[in-house]
Amino acid sequence: MTGKPYTMASAPPFRRAAIIGTGLIGGSFALALRHHFPDTFLVGFDRPEVLDRALARGAIQEAAASIENTVREADLVYVALPVGETIESLPAIANSAEAYALVTDAASTKRTVCKVAQAHFAKGACFLGGHPMAGKEQSGIDHAEAKLFRGAPYVLIGSQENSDERCKKFSGLLRDMGVKPVWCDADTHDWAVGIVSHVPQLLSLALARVVQDETDETGLPLSLAGQGLQDMLRLSGSSYAVWRDILLTNIDNVSRALDRLTQAIDFLRTHLSSKELEQEFESANELHKLLRGQD
Repeated sequence: MTGKPYTMASAPPFRRAAIIGTGLIGGSFALALRHHFPDTFLVGFDRPEVLDRALARGAIQEAAASIENTVREADLVYVALPVGETIESLPAIANSAEAYALVTDAASTKRTVCKVAQAHFAKGACFLGGHPMAGKEQSGIDHAEAKLFRGAPYVLIGSQENSDERCKKFSGLLRDMGVKPVWCDADTHDWAVGIVSHVPQLLSLALARVVQDETDETGLPLSLAGQGLQDMLRLSGSSYAVWRDILLTNIDNVSRALDRLTQAIDFLRTHLSSKELEQEFESANELHKLLRGQD
């Protein structure tokens, strides 16, 4: 695994980390933290059966029965819950977190989360909005892996130059783990992910619906599907429970992005026999090359 190697001579950036939500994202962060900073002690909070699996996988070293017990004495609190549960948990975390702690989240939208956090973290513990741009269509601790975030952008809300020293330390921790911190404001984040994350999810759902509706009793056209359709429908395996609050807290940006997608589809429809369709392929090929260059 890439990233800055941990040495026994150097102290870990955070001594005790509380992981609230030990599923795919929280579990992957915990596994990466344990790999790169084995002297950091990790305690987790989740449903009992999830905590049992997190302990068995070595993602955490201790299970707590409440948020209050989880964050006690922790200098890093990592909240990896769905958007709605993140928002609901922030008051309790703010009331219980140590004054010296950094609290950061991994929710997929940021405006509402950061607005609520601003109201509850006025003093004491510092809150840093975050969003790792990595994941899988499968959820849960069983699919967590230490390398999940490696090489991926990780959005941090704010400005590195004006941030609290605890935030800068977390940014450095991410870099040491082989992750790419990207600083921006919450509005910009939600606009951007609406285009590159949320619309692809909905496009996959729409394509799945078309294929299902068009498939007849003989199994056609689905029985002719190859790898291309599987690639396009990979995101259709995602859980509604994960996506519900993401979409509810980013309706304006998602709606605008869907409008742009509709315009693009209409353009293709009206230019199916036009030379301009070649230009669309060329433009898409360039974007594909650009994305492949980021791998």
